[in-house]
Amino acid sequence: MDTLRGHEIEGGRDDFDDADDAAIECPPAITAHDRRMQIRAYNYWASLLGDRALPSIEDLQPDRLEDFGPYSVLLDFSAGVDNPAVIYMGTALRRECEISGPISHIGDVPSRSLLSRLTDHYLQIIANAAPIGFEAEFVNQRGADLLYRGILMPFSSDDETIDFVFGVINWKEAASRAETDALEREVSEALGLPRDAEQEGLADPSVLDLTASDMIATPGPDADASLADWLAAARDGAEQARAGEARSHGALYHAIGLAYDFALAAQAAPEDYAELLADAGIKAQARSPMTAVVKLIFGAAYDKTRLTEYAAALDHARARDMERGALAAYLSAYEGGLKALVRDVRASRRADRPARPDRGRAARDAIRAAPPLTPQSILTDADGLAILVARREGDGSLAIVAALPEGSPLGAKVMLAAMH
Repeated sequence: MDTLRGHEIEGGRDDFDDADDAAIECPPAITAHDRRMQIRAYNYWASLLGDRALPSIEDLQPDRLEDFGPYSVLLDFSAGVDNPAVIYMGTALRRECEISGPISHIGDVPSRSLLSRLTDHYLQIIANAAPIGFEAEFVNQRGADLLYRGILMPFSSDDETIDFVFGVINWKEAASRAETDALEREVSEALGLPRDAEQEGLADPSVLDLTASDMIATPGPDADASLADWLAAARDGAEQARAGEARSHGALYHAIGLAYDFALAAQAAPEDYAELLADAGIKAQARSPMTAVVKLIFGAAYDKTRLTEYAAALDHARARDMERGALAAYLSAYEGGLKALVRDVRASRRADRPARPDRGRAARDAIRAAPPLTPQSILTDADGLAILVARREGDGSLAIVAALPEGSPLGAKVMLAAMH
C-alpha cells in the first residue's frame, strides 16, 4: 500500500487556487490547501527513513520530484553551518526569487527574497534533528506582501550527522486592505450581522482567520474513511502541531487526538495497518503497541521522549475505552495537561506493579531451614580452603548449612574481608 495515498492531490500552485473549493477564504491566512505540499513532502521524507535514524542523501533526487521539486531547495552543511552550499533550487523558487544565474551558497541569495528567509529556520533543524514546519509573512524584493509556509527536513550521508537539509516552500501574495475589507463586509452580510454592529466593533472580523485555533477545530475523516485517509489526517495534525508548538498546546492535543483516532481505525483494519508499518520500516511491539502508531504519524526520528509521552496518552485513552474524537478535549480539560497525565499514568503503573521479592530475605529464610552439612561433603579448593555458612542451633552449637561454590568470584573478596 502506498503510504502517500492519502495525500495524492493537486500540487504546485493549485494549492492556492482550487476552483472546487467553495469555502470562503480569508486572503491573509495560510489555509489547509497550503499545507498539502508540506504534508506530501513530509510523507516523502518519512518514506525514505527505513530503519535509519535519518534518511540517506543518496536516496534524494529533487529534480525528479515533479510534485514539489520545483518549490524545493537542497542545502549542503558539510563545510559548515554559517553559509551552507545550495546544491539544488527548484524552478518555481528561482522565478519567485528572481534568480537567473547560478547560486553557490545561501549567502548569495538576493536579500529580501523568499529564500533569504531560510536563515531564520535552518539552524533549528540542526538542533532538533527532526523536520520542522514554519509559516510567516514578509515584504519581498518587489514590495509585495508575501505569505509563505514551508518545511525543512534533515538528511545525512552517514546516518549520524545532519549534513544536508531539504526544504519545500510555497507562498502567495496577501490581498490588499481594500480586498480584505470587502470580504469582511460580504462575510458579515452572509452571517446576518448588522452593519452598525460591525462598525462598532461588535462583529469580530477575524472569525475566518485560519489561525492555530481554527486549525485544531478541523474535523477528521468520515467514519467510513480508509486507513490511509486517517493516516493522512493524523500526519496533517502532527504537522500543524509542529507549526503551532510555540503558540499553544491546542494543536498538539488535536494531533494526539487524531493519532488516537487513527489507532482505532487501525484496530479495525489490521492488515492495512501492518502494511503501512512495513512500508515505513516500523516494527510494532506487543508491550507498547501505541509507540508504533505515534512513530508512523510523527516520524521515527521524532524526539523519543515526546513519542513516549504521546504513546502513554494513547494507551490511557484506550484503557478508558474513549470514543473517536474525544481525546483532544480530554487532554485540554485534564489539570496540568499532557505532562500531568503522563506523570499520573506512570505513577499508576508503578503502583500496580507487584512488589519485587526480597531476594536477601528469601535466601536467609532458606538457610535457616536448611539441613546441616557433614564436613566430609564439603569441597575445598587446591589449598584446602572453603567458605562456609554456619547456623547457631538451639543447643548453642554451630551447624554448617551452606558453602560457597568452588571457583566463585566472591571467594577472594570474602577471604580478604575475613582477614580484616
